[in-house]
Amino acid sequence: MEKTRTFSDKVFLVLKGLVMGAANKVPGVSGGVVAFVAGFYEEFIYSLQKINGKAFKLLISGRFKSFYSYTNGRFLSLLFLGMVISYFSISKLLDYFIKHYELYVWSVFFGMIIASIYSISKEFKNWNAKMYLALCLGTILGVSISFLDPATENDNLVFVFFCGIISVSGMTLPGFSGSFILILLGNYVLLLVDSVNALFDTFYEIFSGDFSFTSNLERIRLLKVLAVFTIGSVVGLVTFSHILNYILRHYKSITLASILGFIVGSLGVVWPWKTTLFKTDINGTLLQDSNGKHIIENYQRYLPEFTIETAIAIAYILFGISIVLALEYYGHKTRQSHA
Repeated sequence: MEKTRTFSDKVFLVLKGLVMGAANKVPGVSGGVVAFVAGFYEEFIYSLQKINGKAFKLLISGRFKSFYSYTNGRFLSLLFLGMVISYFSISKLLDYFIKHYELYVWSVFFGMIIASIYSISKEFKNWNAKMYLALCLGTILGVSISFLDPATENDNLVFVFFCGIISVSGMTLPGFSGSFILILLGNYVLLLVDSVNALFDTFYEIFSGDFSFTSNLERIRLLKVLAVFTIGSVVGLVTFSHILNYILRHYKSITLASILGFIVGSLGVVWPWKTTLFKTDINGTLLQDSNGKHIIENYQRYLPEFTIETAIAIAYILFGISIVLALEYYGHKTRQSHA
C-alpha cells in the first residue's frame, strides 16, 4: 500500500484526517464514519493493531525504519497530522459556527450521517436473521445513548484517563460518537474545549517568548488534564483496534450490521431542530460547572415549521449528503487504483 500511494493520495490522507478530527469534535458524529465511507476504515484498524509488542521491540532496539514500515507509519502519520491540524484550526472554527450557526452545523452533519447509512448499507448483499438482529440491537443502543442524562464535570485524573479511552471509540467504531459520550460523562467542555484551547494558548505564548503560563495554576491544571486524556486516548485507540480487528476478521457481516445500527441510532443525537436543555436546581436557577459554564442536561427535539431558515437548513443537509458521496466516490477510486 505504501509504495503505491501517490502524492495526491498523501494529500487526501491529510484532508481525511482533517475531516475525521472535525467529525470527532461534534457530539453525535463519529470520525469512524468518515473512515468507513472514504474507504480506509479497515486499513486504519489494521494499522492501529500493528502497534503491538513486536512494534515496541523494534522501537526499543532502534530499528526505526522497520518500526515505521511495520506499523504502516506513513499512513498513520499523515492521517494523524490531519487530525492534529484539525484540532487547532477546523475545531476552533466549529466552536464558532456551533455557537452562531448551530442549526446549519447540525444540518450538515445530519446529511452526512444519512448519506453514510446509504453508503454502508450498499456493502451488504445477503442479509440474514443474525444481521437483522445486530442491526436492531445497534440501533436500540444508539437511540438509548442519545436519551441519557449527562453527569457533572469531573477533573479527577483517573476519570480523565477513562474518558480518553472511551472518547476514541468514535474513531474506531463508526456511529459511536466519542464526543457525545464525553457530554454524557460531563467532561466534553473540559477535555475538548477548555484543555485544547489552553494548549493552543500555551503554544502561542511560547512562540511569543512568553513563559508566564508556568505560574498560571489553572493553565497547568488544564495541560495536566489534557496530557492524561491524550494518554488514555492512545491506550483506548490501540486496545479498541486490536479488538475490532479480531471481530472484523471473524464476524465481519454482523459487526458491520451493528455499526450500521449505531449510525442509524445516532440520527437522534444530530437531529438539527432541537433546543439545548440546561441543568437547574430545585428553584429553577441554572447550574454551572467548575468553569462557570451552564451544564447541558439534554436536548429537546421538535419538528420545524417551513420557513426560510428551514429551507436553508435542508440545503445544508443536502450539502452534507454531497460531502459523503464525494468521499465515497474518491474512496471507491482509491480502492480500484490499489486493487
